[in-house]
Amino acid sequence: MKNLKYKLLLLFFSVSASAILAQTETLAGYLEIAVKNNPGLKADYLSYQAALQKIPQAGAIPDPQLDIGYYPKPMDIIDGSRVADFTLMQMFPWFGTRRAAQTEAEHMANMEFEKFRETRDNLYLSIYTQWFILCSLEQQLLNSRENRKFLEQLEALAIRRFASPSGSSSGFSTPAPVSSPAAPSSPAGGMSSMAGMASSGSQPMVQSSGMSSMSGSGSGMPGMNTSSPGMSEVLRIQLEMIELDSNIESIQSEIKAEKAKFNALLNRPAESEVNIPDSFEKIPFNLDVTSAMAKISAQNPMLGMINQEELAYKAKAEMDKKMSMPMLGVGLQYSLIKERMDMGIPVTDMNGMDMLMPMVSISIPIFRNKYRAQQKESEYLQQSAREKYAETYNTLEAELFQARHQLENAERQIELLKKQTELAHTTYKLVMQEFVTGKSNLADAIQVQRQLLDYRLKHSESVATYNTMVASAQRLISFKETEK
Repeated sequence: MKNLKYKLLLLFFSVSASAILAQTETLAGYLEIAVKNNPGLKADYLSYQAALQKIPQAGAIPDPQLDIGYYPKPMDIIDGSRVADFTLMQMFPWFGTRRAAQTEAEHMANMEFEKFRETRDNLYLSIYTQWFILCSLEQQLLNSRENRKFLEQLEALAIRRFASPSGSSSGFSTPAPVSSPAAPSSPAGGMSSMAGMASSGSQPMVQSSGMSSMSGSGSGMPGMNTSSPGMSEVLRIQLEMIELDSNIESIQSEIKAEKAKFNALLNRPAESEVNIPDSFEKIPFNLDVTSAMAKISAQNPMLGMINQEELAYKAKAEMDKKMSMPMLGVGLQYSLIKERMDMGIPVTDMNGMDMLMPMVSISIPIFRNKYRAQQKESEYLQQSAREKYAETYNTLEAELFQARHQLENAERQIELLKKQTELAHTTYKLVMQEFVTGKSNLADAIQVQRQLLDYRLKHSESVATYNTMVASAQRLISFKETEK
């Protein structure tokens, strides 16, 4: 029992030194808060504490029995009148029965402990998953804001280009590409509003009624004419900026809702601040299936729970066998004798002397069917636990192979998107130089920038997927190795 309490103490007040926890100090701190505050985890911990209290109960001997008999009319005997009898009897189970009962209770408590570990691992996985969602939304917000800056720069270039009599943009440098942080994000991020522009070309897309609604944004454009072809390109940029502003507000609202979910896991107020990093990298992780399966067999809480269940049934079978043996009892009977006053009948020196009689009792378990049925029941339950263990082990093995497959796919996707991002970045610089010199149109510039941002967002999403799968693989093994 000291060993179990020691394990639980270390489990509660230390955090695993795994690679996942090394991702950020902030995430490690949130994991500690969740372990200490989460109501579901506390409930399982209290269930474990309750199970520990059953161990002394199982090892207790039966309570002694006191019988009191009183004679309303004293019964005459040779040397007095019998007034009352007091009988105290203590029964003892067969040798080893109490120890077997305690062993069963210990294994049942161990089952509750493994259940507690399973709840903790599921909580960790939920926190990791929610954390990556928040990082994804934060990166989506950053990319949307960076995209707006790009559109502002592109708008300035378009205005100068089409306002210039020569159609050139001398004096303006090529706008720098968006340097979005390499953090998880959804591919439907800041450039989602530009999905329909890849093939739009440079033809006017806005009617005169639409241009009048943009008059506030189009003020202060010297030399511009609403009938010129270049004006439609400027208005298209402004339309994108308006839609992007709405998208930014939507992302901010979603971040607020996801933070409330995250704080719920930590049992904190929904409005509590959550510090999300601007960027994070792929978690270093090497999944060796053979080594991982050995760790799963030794550390996985579900397998540990089933193993403890089998051991509990084994102890119960031993207890049932002991229960089929006789129970022994020892006791005393005390008889209260009143002195007889009738002198006409001869009496002895024991007249009125109370009697004390030692007693021995033994139960006779002659009805054997119920005891045989109890032992058979325990044997079947042991076999059932062994089959459940094999089934759970096979399921975990299949999940581990699936996790490895998904990790490999995510890693390949990360490498692919990294190469695509580099090529898109080079293409972007060339197209922007051509746009400044008038050799390419606005649609080409927007399309290339959209591709560049799209690759970056997908790269971040692949990193988030990879990190989530690392957390899932860690949960199969158990986020924290069991202390011995």
